Amino acid sequence: MATHRPVSLIGVPTDVGAGHRGARLGPEALRIAGLPEALAARGVAVRDVGNLQGPRNPWTGPVDGYRHLDEVVAWNHALMEATLVELRDGRLPIMLGGDHCLGIGSITAVARWCREQGKQLRVLWLDAHSDFNTSEVTPSGNIHGMPVACLCGLGPEALTRLGGDAPAISPQQVRQIGIRSVDQDEKRLIKQHQVDVYDMRYIDESGMKRAMEAALEGVDANTHLHVSFDVDFLDPSIAPGVGTTVPGGVNYREAQLVMEMIADTGLMGSLDIVELNPLLDRRNRTAKLAVDLVESLFGKSTLMRD
Repeated sequence: MATHRPVSLIGVPTDVGAGHRGARLGPEALRIAGLPEALAARGVAVRDVGNLQGPRNPWTGPVDGYRHLDEVVAWNHALMEATLVELRDGRLPIMLGGDHCLGIGSITAVARWCREQGKQLRVLWLDAHSDFNTSEVTPSGNIHGMPVACLCGLGPEALTRLGGDAPAISPQQVRQIGIRSVDQDEKRLIKQHQVDVYDMRYIDESGMKRAMEAALEGVDANTHLHVSFDVDFLDPSIAPGVGTTVPGGVNYREAQLVMEMIADTGLMGSLDIVELNPLLDRRNRTAKLAVDLVESLFGKSTLMRD
């Protein structure tokens, strides 16, 4: 069995960037579904640092195109600082979300750490949505639809410069897998910035194995893989506990293959698990499936493989 870096679980209980209430309950649902115990059973040393604290969700409308910007900044700044602490301590941070706006804080921290270490960064964005919106193209103003754009320098300065550097990453460092819901203007931005997207049509035509081989092409021993796993990546028939369900998603076996191929690289250095909404789930089914898939990220497979 592969030896794993010790892991730190960071709970971020907020739905401040989302359009539905409930993602703030995600961290506890993942714990109740047995995530710490599942990792420990795989020989991983697990430290649960508990939940970060931040402002309550005011549940107000957009101001200048953004909903809850001050609160989103506060939560992401706290997460960025907490993630950096764990990375610098030689640990693998797992962010238990919370909505996907939190990817700004976690990936800003990872990008900074990679620059400090002289490492390459590759972000695998597992999601039904590209999250490349800006305030100009989204009527809702929900920031959980904007994190990739913010990380690439498009968005309010409070988020694009969260870590002092802008942009935190370039679009060329991102590979998006499982995408099947993109707003019209967002499509233009993705094309303009040349984001590498393996949407469900590509996966249907070429297969998940080919998609993952392409997404992992060029990674080497000096690459830090950051996996940002939005549970709406999965088809809602197997993962109902999300606020933004999109039919036609990744099935169970495809999802396992994704996780197993990432595990095979041995390069995953950080992980987000986001958008789990227990209020919309059935008997914590989606959280249990997420735990099952994370086990595969840490090397669980049907057979012993070289």
